[in-house]
Amino acid sequence: MTPVDVHALVSGRADGPVVVLSNSMGSTRRMWDRQLPAFEERFRVVRYDTRGHGVSPTPQGPYRIDELADDVIALMDRLDIEHAHLVGLSLGGMTAMRLAARNPDRVDRLALLCTATALPPASNWAERADTARTRGTGAIAGAVVERWFTAPYRAAHPAVRAGCEAMVAATPAEGYAGCCEAIGALDLRDDLSSITAPTLAIAGSHDPATPVAKLREIADGVKDGRLLVVPDAAHLANAQQPAVVTAALIEHLEQS
Repeated sequence: MTPVDVHALVSGRADGPVVVLSNSMGSTRRMWDRQLPAFEERFRVVRYDTRGHGVSPTPQGPYRIDELADDVIALMDRLDIEHAHLVGLSLGGMTAMRLAARNPDRVDRLALLCTATALPPASNWAERADTARTRGTGAIAGAVVERWFTAPYRAAHPAVRAGCEAMVAATPAEGYAGCCEAIGALDLRDDLSSITAPTLAIAGSHDPATPVAKLREIADGVKDGRLLVVPDAAHLANAQQPAVVTAALIEHLEQS
């Protein structure tokens, strides 16, 4: 299928190494806001909305992980970017893994946050896709954000919780459902041995969606991988613990 012309913003140092940031399902490029100031001092930063999210087009689903990877390749080609660091969380990490395994010449270093090679059973994702299509993403926003942050953090930051729930609820139902179906069909376990980019896998210590074992599998399965477990963090570890995660990402991406 023809790649989607996803919406993207480019900022930071025009002469810096390129970092492409790939968002999680139900979020937009805004999920990286806490990393942006430090990144813009060092990198040319490309933030995009995954198809069916934010202001990117929403084709009819189901989607497949190769299509999401094709969208990133098309974006890089459109911006004349031959190769870049890839940073992705959850679905964004799955997209980055597939791209790194399939197109290793386009990837310098890889950072995979709160993600997995597979999340069975597929029936769970089919059910969530059906809920999104029939009831809308507002019906699932509360449950989604409960996985994004720990309970104490949600209680202490009601404005963050409300803002994230609004972001999920604003996601087009078909876009969310199509990405659910991409995850339901996902199995990247055999791809790990093909990933040659130095890889940092970051897990949230209290992540109920992609537990630490999922990130350990990735770090152990790639040729050059290491694992960081972030304390007091759930699925959106970069937002709950921005200082820890941002420092770790910069240290990893700036290695030669």
